[in-house]
Amino acid sequence: MTAEIRRTLLHHQVTHIEGGKPVDTPTELVAALAIIRNPWFGQGFVEDLRPEIRSHAPGLGSLLTEMILDVTGDRLEGYGKSSVVGMGGEIEHAQAMTHTLFFGNQYRNAVNAKSYLAFANTRGAAGTPMMIPLMHKDDVGQRSHYQTIHLNVPDAPADDEIIMALGASVGGHPHHRIGNRYLDLEEMGGDVDNPAGV
Repeated sequence: MTAEIRRTLLHHQVTHIEGGKPVDTPTELVAALAIIRNPWFGQGFVEDLRPEIRSHAPGLGSLLTEMILDVTGDRLEGYGKSSVVGMGGEIEHAQAMTHTLFFGNQYRNAVNAKSYLAFANTRGAAGTPMMIPLMHKDDVGQRSHYQTIHLNVPDAPADDEIIMALGASVGGHPHHRIGNRYLDLEEMGGDVDNPAGV
């Protein structure tokens, strides 16, 4: 069974001025969202979520990836993912769809990424704020691409729905000037070949 999709949405913002200063090359944030029926709604506590993950996640990942790339093409630099489950579901339902490679690898493979997908998951009523954290698709140490897309859908998620989202950036955040993790690691005597610092 494939996902029952009520609506898809595309969010695209372009920043021309930040901090009162023009951005030489305007930066872009893009989000693709799908509002789907929660396949576990009304079933009580379900022990094994994998059958629905396997049937829903690949198609959703492919659809949202295509929506993103229709805007960014090969200009995409940053990426991330997010989900919001309605109050009739569990946070685990949102995480089930988001944290499976059947979903995320559709995106990761399409953009030849080397880093993991930053993520956020929450539970809430219609209009709940959604945040999609982003990082550079190839380099987790590049703070220039640590960004967050903020948005909400006024009539979603309903109690029996999940909002699934992928996010992207073209360029880093405007006028970034906080350096990257490598400089911090060097100054602190850390391993610059390990930008996660672990």
